[in-house]
Amino acid sequence: MKALVPPRSLVPLLFALACAARVGAQDLPRGAIVDDVKCAEEPAQSYALYLPSTYSRDRLWSVLIAFHPAARGRAMVEKYQAAAEQYGYIVAGSNTSRNGPMAVSAASVRAMSADLGQRFSIAADRVYLTGMSGGARVALQVALGRNNIAGVIASSAGYPDSKPRSSVPFAVFSTAGTDDFNYIEMRQLDRKLTSPHYLAVFNGGHTLPPDAVAREAIEWMELQAMKAGRRTKDDALIDRLFDARRRRIAEASDPAARVHLLEALAEDFKGLRGVQAEAARARDLSRQPDVKKALARERASDAAEIREVGEIFELEAALGDEQRHDASLMRLRERLMRYKRLADADVERSQARRMLRVVAGGAAERVDDPVYRKLLEQVAPRAEPRRHEEYEDHEEEFLVGT
Repeated sequence: MKALVPPRSLVPLLFALACAARVGAQDLPRGAIVDDVKCAEEPAQSYALYLPSTYSRDRLWSVLIAFHPAARGRAMVEKYQAAAEQYGYIVAGSNTSRNGPMAVSAASVRAMSADLGQRFSIAADRVYLTGMSGGARVALQVALGRNNIAGVIASSAGYPDSKPRSSVPFAVFSTAGTDDFNYIEMRQLDRKLTSPHYLAVFNGGHTLPPDAVAREAIEWMELQAMKAGRRTKDDALIDRLFDARRRRIAEASDPAARVHLLEALAEDFKGLRGVQAEAARARDLSRQPDVKKALARERASDAAEIREVGEIFELEAALGDEQRHDASLMRLRERLMRYKRLADADVERSQARRMLRVVAGGAAERVDDPVYRKLLEQVAPRAEPRRHEEYEDHEEEFLVGT
């Protein structure tokens, strides 16, 4: 799906949650997911909801508002339910926001934010957004509208306009699968940012992250909240998360990955714990000749993947030129068959699968050539068995965010 940028008037969407009058609140169950909560003012808008078992109106609560590209609100709420219970988040997943015109998602955001503010006791400075694929683009669009959003968990997609940003006024925890056709986009988004950010990569495709990564995202947001003064400092939680990070670093076998983990630990815990030793270790490791080469190869591989996608799209465009058609089709066949062989092997498998998914995604809109379309059918990776929360959106626009 081609990302749509909403009219300017739709950007500053309403998020005055804590200031809304609490009228018409109904006694919803705690500790269980409610599939369909109708917005009091707009019954056509609804959301799935999880209230922590300890929820009461006597205190202010964090809220995580979620968007799925196919309007599967419950799938989003289920993904963060366990972490929400542990860390005290209300989670609401839109049942109406979906890929398509941004006006549809904007209406959902306005209705949900007003309804949540009326029903529940929400801390205005602890409003978080999350989304999967096109839903992540919605979440980031809202956050970019200067709505005092504390953080965004963006899964498998980035900004709706693809424009690079070195800094945003909210924390960004992004996720991507190794076979995700938006993998490079998420790496580029993470590398560009200098404001608080973290990228979690897992083995998988274009899908919501594993439960452990979803919990990690909430825990990372808790760290950012403590650093920003949005919540009281919790030394026991800091110690537990710090020790978990150090264990992960000790288990890392790849030197480049170890450098990234050390750098992330030093940045995330700065001001909360002494991190001088980890920062120094990251610098020392990155200067070692073999590690330096590994980091250079990593960047070169990403750059090559972006370049090859661009070259394939250029060859596709040449299919419309009668004089260049046959030569372009031959070159496309050579490249795609090579990716197909790699995708079926163990060497560079993930990169090849990503390339094929990027090229196959949206081809129906880009190219009207039956021979080439048949070639894409032959090389496209087979769909793997999917969990109910997965979403293979092969029409998602490829954005690199460079």
